[in-house]
Amino acid sequence: ANDERQVLGPKNPFILYFTPHVIFRSRLKRTNPSTYKMKLSSGLLLLALGSTNAFVTDKLLSARSVSTELFARKPFITGNWKLNPQTKAEAVDLARGIAASITDKSPCDVALFVPFPFIGTVAEIVGDKVIIGAETVTPELKGAFTGGISPPMLKSMGIEWSLAGHSERRVLYQEADEFINAQCKMLIEHDMNVVLCIGETLEEFEKDLVGPVCEIQLKKNLAGIDAKDMDKVTIAYEPVWAIGTGKVATPEIAQSVHEKIRAILKDMYGEKIAQDTRVLYGGSVSPESVDGLLAKPDIDGALVGGASLDAESFGRIINFQTSETPVEA
Repeated sequence: ANDERQVLGPKNPFILYFTPHVIFRSRLKRTNPSTYKMKLSSGLLLLALGSTNAFVTDKLLSARSVSTELFARKPFITGNWKLNPQTKAEAVDLARGIAASITDKSPCDVALFVPFPFIGTVAEIVGDKVIIGAETVTPELKGAFTGGISPPMLKSMGIEWSLAGHSERRVLYQEADEFINAQCKMLIEHDMNVVLCIGETLEEFEKDLVGPVCEIQLKKNLAGIDAKDMDKVTIAYEPVWAIGTGKVATPEIAQSVHEKIRAILKDMYGEKIAQDTRVLYGGSVSPESVDGLLAKPDIDGALVGGASLDAESFGRIINFQTSETPVEA
């Protein structure tokens, strides 16, 4: 006889079914459905085969001894407007169009990182449908820093997110790892959230240096950040060679790098934080590429550039589609 167990909790709306030959999952109906990612190993299948009344305890579900992982990382689709659009009126129209594309069936959290002059206006338009964040932040509180925007300034406007480490900031403004680390720490000290961008150049990619580059950037940029604060950190992997070029890392390439990033996070903070941290892909993400990327188990969303400037295109990315198929032993 089949043994049926519901994994309880708002983040885990699944029933697991165990039969002698197949393990698969069935989604429970929810008002606001989200996409969750699950990995089931043959170790759990062997456990089920050992008894027709196999009952999986909470301890076994989380035990590494059977290599079973149940994750609930809600997808996160983010848009980076960069130096766009050119006028407040254009920003208003774009924000309205994006907000209209988000429904109670949209499978993800959504954020927009917009130029400073438009932050207040855009935040009012999108309401609670979209998180609004800054494209950068100054790691200083006050003083003679012309053009600087401090975390308290942003927070006083209701803004609690910022990008840090985007490749364009690293290259064009020569923001070093130490500066980016200071940004991350300053945001976290003020109970704000950061999307930390990391990634390699084409030359580094071709020399198979992706892993070392990501490891150096993660360890330098997250230096001094405690494990207890990692819930305020999202990682965005953006291969520099794919940004604005129209080139996109294949889903398989992106997945392999995301696996490396989780391994680095595990080494730094342990298994739980490595599995809880959302890791986004950024690099010419489009309506045509998003489904394949988001189908991969370690890709939890996207940092979208050009396509976030078109409400229809970004709406399609927000409402991405991935197929769910049985997991066979």
